[in-house]
Amino acid sequence: STTHIGSGHGGGVAVHRVTTTIGGLARSCHLGPTLAVTALTTALAVGVGADARTCALIGAAIFTGQLSVGWSNDWIDAARDHAVGRRDKPIVAGAVTTRMVRTAALVALACCVPLSLATGWRAGSVHLLAVGAAWGYNLGLKSTPWSWAPYALSFGLLPAFVALALPGHPWPAGWAVAAAAMLGIGAHLANVVPDLDDDRSTGVHGLPHRLGRTAGRGGLHADREPRPVLPDDGRRGRRRRAARGGRDPPGVRGQKPGSRSDEPSSAASSRSAPVHSMARQPAAGSPSRIT
Repeated sequence: STTHIGSGHGGGVAVHRVTTTIGGLARSCHLGPTLAVTALTTALAVGVGADARTCALIGAAIFTGQLSVGWSNDWIDAARDHAVGRRDKPIVAGAVTTRMVRTAALVALACCVPLSLATGWRAGSVHLLAVGAAWGYNLGLKSTPWSWAPYALSFGLLPAFVALALPGHPWPAGWAVAAAAMLGIGAHLANVVPDLDDDRSTGVHGLPHRLGRTAGRGGLHADREPRPVLPDDGRRGRRRRAARGGRDPPGVRGQKPGSRSDEPSSAASSRSAPVHSMARQPAAGSPSRIT
C-alpha cells in the first residue's frame, strides 16, 4: 500500500512537470501570434486556389518557422528578462529552462527548412529569407533604428511565399506586398509598447523606443502650454473698446459687443478651434517615457 501511494505521488509529480514544461514551451513560443500568422497565411493560400497539399505544406512551414522565431526570442532574451524580473516569461518563472527553449527553437528551425523547400525552391527560399529576417531581429536588430525592417520584410514576403508556391510561380501584386509590410511595421510598434521601460533598462533602443522618447517630450510640452482657441464671448471686445475710450475700430461701429463683422471668417475660426485644440493636446495613449 505504501509503495502504491509513493508511486502514485511520484507519478503525479512527473505529470505535473510534463504539463508545466508543455505549458511553458507553449507560452515561450508566443502561441497566439504564431497561430494567428499561420492561420492567416494558410487562409490566403486557400483563397488564391492552392491545392490541399500546397496549403498543408505552407501551413506547416509557417507554423514551424513561427515557432522557431518565438522560441528564439525568449531564449536570446532570457538574460535580459531575468535582469528585469519578467515573471510572465516562462524561463524566468522556472517553467522551462533556457536550454529547453533553445533546443526547441533549433529543432523547429530544422523542420522549417525542408517544409519550406517542399513548396518549391522559389517559394521556400523566400520563406526562409523571411524567417531569417525574424531571427535577425531577435539576434540584435531589435536594438537599432532598423528594428522595423525585419518585420516589414518578413510580413511583406508572406504573399510572395504563397504566390510562388502556385503553378507558374507568379509574383504577387505590389500592393499586396506593401500592405503586408505595413501590417508588419504596425505589429512591431504595437508589440513593443508594453515592454518599453524593461527594454530600455536592458539596452534595447529600437525605432519604437526612439519615437517614444520624442512623443513623450512633445506630450509634456503640450501639457505645460495648452492653448485652446475659444470663441470670443464679447468681453475681450469690450475691454479693447474701453482701452480706446469707448470708440469702436473702423468697420465695426454700431455693432453689439461680441458680434462679428465677417461671419464666414468667424465661422471658419470656430471650425478651426477644435482642430487646433486637438493638435495641442498630447496623443492619446502616448507613452511619457517607442518600444
